[in-house]
Amino acid sequence: MDSFKTLLLIARPGAGKSEIINYLKNTPEEERVTRFHIGDFTEIDDFPMLWAWFEEDAILEQSGHPRLHSTPDGYFTHIYFWDVLIERIGLEYQKFMRDFEGDTVIIEFSRGSEHGGFQRAFDHLSDQILEHLAILYIEVPWEESLRKNRRRFNPDRPDSILEHGLPDAKLERLYKETDWPEIIAGNPEYLPIQGYHVPYAVFDNADDVTTPQGAALGQRLETTLARLWKRYQKTQ
Repeated sequence: MDSFKTLLLIARPGAGKSEIINYLKNTPEEERVTRFHIGDFTEIDDFPMLWAWFEEDAILEQSGHPRLHSTPDGYFTHIYFWDVLIERIGLEYQKFMRDFEGDTVIIEFSRGSEHGGFQRAFDHLSDQILEHLAILYIEVPWEESLRKNRRRFNPDRPDSILEHGLPDAKLERLYKETDWPEIIAGNPEYLPIQGYHVPYAVFDNADDVTTPQGAALGQRLETTLARLWKRYQKTQ
């Protein structure tokens, strides 16, 4: 085995998750395996699922029917919809694994303390995901998340993976506070999740090496994933 089977990419919005995935997509496969331990890969992102709910609610409202998932100003009507998204990720993963002939599945999502944080999300990950999971956390300060969220937002493409964004007030309410420091406290290399010993590593992106998509990103990603790979091999 030369590649991660399942890599979970998590952070605040705007931290650089989608940019890292884009960089990996544009790296030749042989180099990607050698440097990053990621070969042929597919990705699961909960943003398209979430956005589809908002679009459906808008259609329902325009048709004179009650909205199902969200309020008119774009907040979920029930906190458990965040759990449903993770369960949906597990379902998509199950379907991928039924037919997938590649090497790695990369899962991406953001969570804030306001709606249960990463710990609540971890509690809803499936056993199938957790059996072969490694976690890469992208570390940025709140101010950097806010800056990049503003910078990337394209009002003409609000459904775009790389160009969607949130109003400042909504971003602050949903994502300013994070439970990540509490989760890793006392757990420097592995996280206990539902009885599994899950390796993790932190990618420091406070200086934003992900936006230029250049050599600095590749070098830092290689170093961080090499550290994660050593931990991952001990669990497989």
